[in-house]
Amino acid sequence: MTLAQAPPGIELPALRRYFHDHVPEAGGDVHVELITGRRSNLTYLVTDDRHRWVLRRPPLGPLTPTAHDMAREYRVVAALQGSGVPVPAPVALCEDADVLGVPFSVVSYVEGRVLRDGDDAERIGEDVAARCGRALADALAALHAIPYDKIGLGDFGRPDGYLERQLRRWRAQWERVATRDMPRLRVLHDRLVEILPRQRIATIVHGDYRLDNTILDRHDLGWIVAIVDWEMSTLGDPLTDLGLLQAYWDPVTRPLLGVRHAPSANPGFPTADQLAQRYAETSGRDIGDLRFYRALGYFKLAVIAEGIHRRHLAGATVGTGFEKVGRAAHTLVDAGLRTTGTVA
Repeated sequence: MTLAQAPPGIELPALRRYFHDHVPEAGGDVHVELITGRRSNLTYLVTDDRHRWVLRRPPLGPLTPTAHDMAREYRVVAALQGSGVPVPAPVALCEDADVLGVPFSVVSYVEGRVLRDGDDAERIGEDVAARCGRALADALAALHAIPYDKIGLGDFGRPDGYLERQLRRWRAQWERVATRDMPRLRVLHDRLVEILPRQRIATIVHGDYRLDNTILDRHDLGWIVAIVDWEMSTLGDPLTDLGLLQAYWDPVTRPLLGVRHAPSANPGFPTADQLAQRYAETSGRDIGDLRFYRALGYFKLAVIAEGIHRRHLAGATVGTGFEKVGRAAHTLVDAGLRTTGTVA
């Protein structure tokens, strides 16, 4: 790629003007490279030969409603500064569509290591993997302990009726993105409605908490230096984060993630149940209803997989491996049904 070129999703001249006007540290021309096309927001490294930043913008093509909210992501990262929960520093939020055509955010670059796939995970020692897993559970418990109203997030979501709205929202989003009929998804949805647990205390919810959404200390992989990708954060039931983390811990998510499954590549990582137990011990929370939350995680991931599949069919994905995501929705629904003990 020459200096005059930019990766998909970036209008380089407009972005350079924006950085010149809104990022005081930026000097000279900025250059951009795609860090990862991911399966959700696009993430880029922006440099000016002296500084580094991370820019995030929604994916190309049709978007799933309520997802990819850059302002929401930026606001929670800004609010968590100094809270003890590690996050990048906020730099700029652009909601002017004249720059890139969509809103985008800029945060500080955090030096560290991300275990993106099974190859990365396999290279670390089993004892390191064990400490990394414990740190993942502990950081989630720390996030859920933050008094959100005291850091300016009292109006960040509507905790009352959160679980009911989650089921309605993801069911409606399926209808918007579906490329085929899937009766078993309706069965899973109806079963989740049947076993809906009582409303719990509300906390900040990350919304997509998983291993590769954390940056680890390069010299100590048992220490998290930043939690990233807050686009789906809100106020709600904290166990939705734990249940989703358990779903991601299942190798059934491999086609959705598009890489070799990391947690299953190293036997040192805790099991999904051990992660939950560590969280329960650290947070002091009752996790007796966790099968609902794990099944809800599979349900949400099935809808996300279908949305990605739809963008792939429209030719609007960036990267490789998207041709396999379509089959993930079926396997994720089946995993959810097994978790609830439902046969369809």
